[in-house]
Amino acid sequence: MEMKRLNATGLRSAGYDERTRKLVVETTAGTFEYANVSPEVYRRLMASPSPASYYRESIEEEEYARRRVSDPSRPKADPNSLFD
Repeated sequence: MEMKRLNATGLRSAGYDERTRKLVVETTAGTFEYANVSPEVYRRLMASPSPASYYRESIEEEEYARRRVSDPSRPKADPNSLFD
């Protein structure tokens, strides 16, 4: 999935897979995946003059199934560790 940079407070980038209807949004609080998102919602997010507001009102506060993909506050696993 290609991630496109967003110039918005709290948002870093977003990507969309039309086949699976999954939206991935990288924020300063982590990366989140949203299920069953229409292509129109993604298009509006990317075209919005205020992507952060659109994200909060039309994606984050809606009833999309959401899962955290990454958390910036947790250190990355050490690939050499046997006890992760």
